[in-house]
Amino acid sequence: MKNAAAGLALGFAAAMTLFPSTANAWWNDEWQLRKKINIDVSATGANITDPIGTVPTLVRLHVGNFRFSLAKDDGSDLRFVASDDKTPLKHHVEKWDSLLGEALVWVSLPNVAPGAKSEFWIYYGNKKAAATNDAKGTYDADTALVYHFNERGTPAIDSSVWANNAQSVGQPADGALIGTGLRLDGRNIVTLPASPSLGMADSAPFTWSAWIKPAAPQPNSALFSRRDGANALIIGLDNGAPFVEVSNAAGTQRSGAGAPVAANSWHHLAVVAASGTVTVYLDGTAYATLAASLPALTGVARLGGDSTPPAVATPVAPAVDPVTPATDGTVPAVEAAPAPVAAAAMAGFVGDIDELQIGKIARSAGFIKFAAVEQGSEPAKLIALSADEETASWMSGYVAVILKSVTIDGWVVIGLLMVMAVASWIVTFDRASYLKKQANANDRFMKSFRKLADNLTALDRGEVDESAAVLGSRLSAEEGQMLRASSLYRIYHVGAEQISHRFGNSAKILRLSGPSIAAIRAALDGAFVKESQRLNKMMVVLTISISGGPFLGLLGTVVGVMITFAAIAESGDVNVNAIAPGIAAALVATVAGLLVAIPALFAYNYLVTRIGELTTDMQVFIDEFVTKMAEAYSPEAVVDHRQAAE
Repeated sequence: MKNAAAGLALGFAAAMTLFPSTANAWWNDEWQLRKKINIDVSATGANITDPIGTVPTLVRLHVGNFRFSLAKDDGSDLRFVASDDKTPLKHHVEKWDSLLGEALVWVSLPNVAPGAKSEFWIYYGNKKAAATNDAKGTYDADTALVYHFNERGTPAIDSSVWANNAQSVGQPADGALIGTGLRLDGRNIVTLPASPSLGMADSAPFTWSAWIKPAAPQPNSALFSRRDGANALIIGLDNGAPFVEVSNAAGTQRSGAGAPVAANSWHHLAVVAASGTVTVYLDGTAYATLAASLPALTGVARLGGDSTPPAVATPVAPAVDPVTPATDGTVPAVEAAPAPVAAAAMAGFVGDIDELQIGKIARSAGFIKFAAVEQGSEPAKLIALSADEETASWMSGYVAVILKSVTIDGWVVIGLLMVMAVASWIVTFDRASYLKKQANANDRFMKSFRKLADNLTALDRGEVDESAAVLGSRLSAEEGQMLRASSLYRIYHVGAEQISHRFGNSAKILRLSGPSIAAIRAALDGAFVKESQRLNKMMVVLTISISGGPFLGLLGTVVGVMITFAAIAESGDVNVNAIAPGIAAALVATVAGLLVAIPALFAYNYLVTRIGELTTDMQVFIDEFVTKMAEAYSPEAVVDHRQAAE
């Protein structure tokens, strides 16, 4: 057994050398683990062809793609490094729950090129590392406000460098698209400060974006509003159709209505103003445009509702660009501009909102689409996490990734299977040794038994457990001890004891009647049953291992798959790199179950064959003993003995 275990260990160590090792480049050797994060905005991924630039990127971590047990409890050892494996990237943690295995981390990616693939690294596994969270550094100076809405009982905190914290407390919405969101009921309005950094000059560029989940279609519901005298900017939904409304002293203009969004579903809504055009984006795609410039606004802004508009508002028609006739003299068709509308009071927005961002520049269409795809419900189109890499370790490569992705429930099942495996190995070794000892002792006993002629009790010398007597004084003490371990001897002892009991102390040669021989045969059969039970002792452990091992392993696999999919559903990160480690780790339980059952099956079949051989030997011996007994002690045999004596 020791040699077999040593051979298995050497074989496993040799096999480990076949698995791929870690890359040579390593940002800092104090970090044990790293993982490559791939960004794909090419035609095979998110297919973003417009300029993107520097963009904050959301990295979702869960048990399917990250080993929380090897990171610090608060995630303070996280580091993000550019593809050159030298340049640290600014990041901050929005949510970290090592117990549930969920985390949301924002990373600033510099100069993301459109239509191309790129990558960066996440490092972790350094218990001595200090936190380097830098929310202010994650966003550029042109980002005037960022609300994650992960506060409870306090106003929303601005994660940008401008500290434009909300002035009123909102109601948190658990289970939002990105962690916790804000729930708006149409009455309670969250007020944003009238700070200089949020102030807008006339015709200034502007970007507003958020994730929204309307509860139900409403007419003229204001999601965001800002008024300053006759000047106003309102972003809202009219019966589910997003719109932007711009007002100044000359009147009010609203963008045209498109297809409404579905209620109770998350959508990315953005508004970008630049060069006399305001564009509304829905889920990363241009939804509507308005030929207008934003007015100067310096007052407070409101989220979830609107203040009362001016009593009188004069509508003004939007400017229409002149149309140049075509070379053939015809005039191209021109889409009608939105009609002017009168300013009116807005209803409050009812639904959830998450990840509000306001910028002082006009973000590009590529920037907007990147955020909509990467932060949405299908981030796998854009971002994917690869397998872990480790610093030098005996356990690296695929096996390390699989084993270290096994969850607690998986290790519990594997532990139970290991107990079953050890028990089956002990039983196998014990039964194999016992059967071999039985076979040798039976062979030696039969050689002595077949030499008996008229006195079948000659080899019996007391109880089986007595060690002083030597069988028939024909064997050495050592051989006598060996024969006492023989199942055939124990059966023989029962038969000899039955014969001696019937003869008593008489020196005369007596006969055995037919009923007496039958009674002795019954006693021998009883001894045979007991010996059969001895041979099959603990064999049930092997049958349990054979039948129960695979089912227990399957249970561990099913539970592991359930946990993996639940974690992925919770985080919203659906891609093969997120699913594969969890599924592979879950299958370890099934492999462990088969590793328990297969050796137990082979051992069981071998032992059953040996037990069958010994059982047959006992049956043959009983037949032989009864035949000799009938021959030696039948009435005819007694007469022959008396005649020979006379």
